[in-house]
Amino acid sequence: MIRKLGALWGFLFLFGGILAFVPGVTKDGMYFGVFMVNTAHNILHAASGALFLLAAMLGAKPSRLWFLLFGALYVTLALIGFVVGDGLIFGLIMNSPFDSWGHAFLGVLLLLIGFATPKSPAERKTYVPAETARG
Repeated sequence: MIRKLGALWGFLFLFGGILAFVPGVTKDGMYFGVFMVNTAHNILHAASGALFLLAAMLGAKPSRLWFLLFGALYVTLALIGFVVGDGLIFGLIMNSPFDSWGHAFLGVLLLLIGFATPKSPAERKTYVPAETARG
């Protein structure tokens, strides 16, 4: 299940990042008239989607790890965004309070998926050294 969710989120982020380059979708630096974006912000979304897709292809453990890592990064980005307000984060990524709340919501949601999605049998399998297994 985590791999399917990873593929879905990968597609959404990749599609959203690419869609932001389509004339009319982004106007005057506003994505759908709500979120402030720029080229770096759009590339970051597309790259994040590509990494989600890669993690989903690699397996359940990489997918779960990416949900947790990306969720934590988004929560951190939201916190930095709340401090920055309207302007640039790290001198690269456009930000507004709407962006910060969006990043916070997504970060928490991604963390919830990473922590709450049931683990597959392959993920539950633990390593037992040969000496321990023989007794």
